[in-house]
Amino acid sequence: MIHRLSIAFAMALLPAPLMAQEADLSLPARELGRLAGAEVAEEGWQVPRTPWGDPDLTGIWPLDVVGRTSTERSPEFGTRAYYTDEEYAAALARSEEIAAGYEQEDANDEIGSGHWFEWGTPLKQVSLIMAPANGRLPPLTEEGDAMSAAMRSSWNVTQFDRLSDFNSLDRCLSRGLPSSMTPFPYNNGVRVFQSPGYVVIQLEMIHETRIVPIRGEPVPDEIRQFLGTSVGHWEGDTLVIETTNLTGETPMNIVGPGNKPIPTSDRQTMTERLTMVGPDTIFYEAEVRDPVVLTAPYTLAFPWTRDDSYEMYEYGCHEGNTTIRGYITSTSPRFVGEDAPPVDDPAQWVNDTVER
Repeated sequence: MIHRLSIAFAMALLPAPLMAQEADLSLPARELGRLAGAEVAEEGWQVPRTPWGDPDLTGIWPLDVVGRTSTERSPEFGTRAYYTDEEYAAALARSEEIAAGYEQEDANDEIGSGHWFEWGTPLKQVSLIMAPANGRLPPLTEEGDAMSAAMRSSWNVTQFDRLSDFNSLDRCLSRGLPSSMTPFPYNNGVRVFQSPGYVVIQLEMIHETRIVPIRGEPVPDEIRQFLGTSVGHWEGDTLVIETTNLTGETPMNIVGPGNKPIPTSDRQTMTERLTMVGPDTIFYEAEVRDPVVLTAPYTLAFPWTRDDSYEMYEYGCHEGNTTIRGYITSTSPRFVGEDAPPVDDPAQWVNDTVER
């Protein structure tokens, strides 16, 4: 489902013109949301409570609405974290053009990315990464670079011979963290449930569910999961989630054409902060640390917008992993011989057919 904001409506949500500025994550979450262009409450607004007294975060918070905000900031912006009003108007206009892909394809009697991609609209902030100051992933360690060069997936391999030629997303197992908490071209639903002592985050993509006990006990180090083990606590109106015990078997970023794949290690940890800043807005922050891969931590910070009309669907992917077998038997020399013709490069197909 594609959710669109008209340019006029989106511009109406903007704060008064601001001088271009760097990100300051020490500001209150409500101010950070306002700077990003989100709808936030006035001073004095009280966060609603559950019947047992915790801040109420329940609802559906699809990430497609920030789908036109890139994870990393373009180098041309340097340390400037926010668009000028003129730049933002141009970005909104561009997002309207892309959102019209469905109608354009229908007019051309075609079915393509316009029918299923949920590009959304840009935020007033230029990137989802807000620290370090340049809004980009920190440099990798020497070991991280070596791990990146060895990563294999359907985006950089055209001849498949074994399961290790596919990453966890190829196999429909997991996007890992922090990728699972960032927008994707489709299936962006995020639903939050709460009960006494627990917060549950259901993800439409790859049909995963994060169960977060409040004030829970850490699990033994030998227990490892694709999404790790998360333990939460409340700091005032903010839910803080500490995640450890990750596997190191998922990519850190969305692997695709033009992206350098970023690996993870089993020493990766993440701290998330979810703060209600208005009746229909959560400000989300996630600090990601991996001393094996990254030379420094980085922080994602951006608003979520409630849309309880969003319909979350089963993410069937390729059921039974039959497509994995098909890739191997149709490309591996073990099955097709050494003289088989070259197969299409999926990254080139995306570059040729998808307008980003």
